[in-house]
Amino acid sequence: MINLNIRKRIEEFENSLSPYAAKSKFSQGRLKWEEPCPIRTDFQRDRDRIIHSHAFRRLKHKTQVFIAPLGDHYVTRLTHTLEVSQIARTISRALNLNEDLTEAIALGHDLGHTPFGHVGEQVLNELYPGGFKHNEQSLRVVDLLEKDGQGINLTWEVRDGILNHSKSGIGILGEGWTEVGTIEGQVVKMADIVAYVNHDVADAIRAGVINESELPTPAVRLLGNSPSQRINTLVSDIISYSLTSMNKTNLEKPIIGMSDETLQVTNTLREFLFDKVYNPGLAAEDTEKARKIIHLLYSHFLNHEDKLPKEYALREDSIERKVTDYIAGMTDQYALRTANEILSETEQFPELRI
Repeated sequence: MINLNIRKRIEEFENSLSPYAAKSKFSQGRLKWEEPCPIRTDFQRDRDRIIHSHAFRRLKHKTQVFIAPLGDHYVTRLTHTLEVSQIARTISRALNLNEDLTEAIALGHDLGHTPFGHVGEQVLNELYPGGFKHNEQSLRVVDLLEKDGQGINLTWEVRDGILNHSKSGIGILGEGWTEVGTIEGQVVKMADIVAYVNHDVADAIRAGVINESELPTPAVRLLGNSPSQRINTLVSDIISYSLTSMNKTNLEKPIIGMSDETLQVTNTLREFLFDKVYNPGLAAEDTEKARKIIHLLYSHFLNHEDKLPKEYALREDSIERKVTDYIAGMTDQYALRTANEILSETEQFPELRI
């Protein structure tokens, strides 16, 4: 029988990667030890586990920014995740980093996002006593919630990248910028920005929330007039800056970043999105409806623990934690349907009904 230990061959190939790249055979390991796969490296195995997870499948029906949009071309959490993966892999390949690790982090980074986008996250953060952050929930998904409470037992490097990808409202590479344990994790963090500052602009224009003429002039002048031009400019700049950083022999760990001018205009574009799109809400009526639905779901299941699915009800967590996990895992449409069923039973808040 032919020896199919292909993994070892791939691990040997990884020796040719940048000295800064993470090597799968030197991984800090999993929460629980497992026999290595003869075909896939640990990082490839993590990528596959994420793709086959229930949480990954649900991303196709979770909002990126808009709330249950009717149009076919609005970005969802799934399409956003795929865009981040593509951008991050392009950067990693150019920098001779570990593309498999990059892909695994990118595909898993948003698994814990709530229904109704940032609005859902804000409301759960207000309601749950321990606070709620989607990056922490993403780690909770892969560590605990998947596979009926067993988790999918990912490597430390992927888990670290998932946990530390979030930027909150701080400026790119600004004060409070969370460090990521691997350079591949840094790449995903930057790729996430490249993806959303472009597709969120396109979605907001499509929805009539902003006009293209309103975009900050310096950003348009430097980055380009179209999403593809802006992505190409940003990716090229990140690669150029990061290669220079990697070639500096006095650095313990290089910085994945942008040139000063590109960084400035990209932060200006992000601030524009927060000011015109994210903070006011894309549609005040839909935003308020989403808030009321999350409040309704939280209150209902807090008072009716017996209505929780078995996989949540049987856990030893607090009722608040169980309810938060359940709501966070809902898709937009499932949250709407569940709220509608509750309202039909109680005959309250008819304005929330679908």
